[in-house]
Amino acid sequence: MQNEYEIKKQICEIGKRIYNRNMVAANDGNISVKLNDNEFLCTPTGVSKGFMTPDFICKVDKEGNVIQANKGFRPSSEIKMHMRVYAKRPDVGSVVHAHPVYATSFAIAGIPLTQPIMPEAVIALGCVPIAEYGTPSTMEIPDNVEKYLPYYDAVLLESHGALTWSTDLLSAYMKMESVEFYAQLLYQSRMLGGPKEFDSATVQKLYEIRRKMGLPGKHPANLCQNKDGLNCHNCGGGCHSSASGTTGSVTSTPKEPNPEVIAEITRKVLEQLNK
Repeated sequence: MQNEYEIKKQICEIGKRIYNRNMVAANDGNISVKLNDNEFLCTPTGVSKGFMTPDFICKVDKEGNVIQANKGFRPSSEIKMHMRVYAKRPDVGSVVHAHPVYATSFAIAGIPLTQPIMPEAVIALGCVPIAEYGTPSTMEIPDNVEKYLPYYDAVLLESHGALTWSTDLLSAYMKMESVEFYAQLLYQSRMLGGPKEFDSATVQKLYEIRRKMGLPGKHPANLCQNKDGLNCHNCGGGCHSSASGTTGSVTSTPKEPNPEVIAEITRKVLEQLNK
C-alpha cells in the first residue's frame, strides 16, 4: 500500500501528464485522492498542474476543510465538486477535473458524448452526459453534477470542462484520456460526414464483454440523458427515461451533422490550438 508521500508524487506526475497533453492551461484543473473516509489529498488552487512538487499537495476532510497544507498553499476552490463525488460514490478513490480541448468544445456546444462509435468507448467509458452550467467555486457545480453520479463514470461540465472518477488515481486519469480521445474521434468523424454507429446488437455484445471483464463503475447506466432520445448507448437502447422524456435507443443511422454546431466546435478548437 502506498504511503501519503508516494501518493503525492503520483498526483504531481498525473498533473504533469495533464498539463503536457494540453488538457489544462495555466492553473486550470484539479486532482484529488481518497485516503480514507475522512482524509483526502488534493491539488492547491492557483498552481499550474505541470509544475507541482509533493509539498504543494493539501490534505482535507470530507467537508473540504483543511487538515494539512504547507504555507502559501490552500485546497482548490473546486474541492466541493470532488467531495460530492466521494459522498455519492463510495466506490470512487480518485477524481480528476481538466479542460481537454475536444471534450470541452463539446461541452461548450452542448453536445453529450453518447454515440457508440468505437468498442473501447462502449466497453470502458460509456456515455458522457453534460451537467448543467454552474458558477465555478460555488455549490452550483456539485449540485448539478450530483444527479449523474449514480449512473455515469464521467461527465462534461457545460461551458467548463470534464470530470472523471474511478477506483484509483491512474484509472481516473485514464478515463480523462479516454473522454478526450472519444471526443476527438467523434469530432473528426463528424467532419467527414458523420460517424457510422454500432447497432443495438453490436452494443449488447460489447456490454457482454464488459460484464465478463468485471470492470468497476456504473456503466452501462439505466438512464438516458440524450436530448433527442437517439444515439444513446449507455443503456444499450433500453433506457427508461431521458432528458426530454423520450425513450433512448441505439440506431445504426447517424444523425445529420449540424453545420452551425460543427462550425462552433471548429472555432473553439482552433482558438485553443492557436494559443
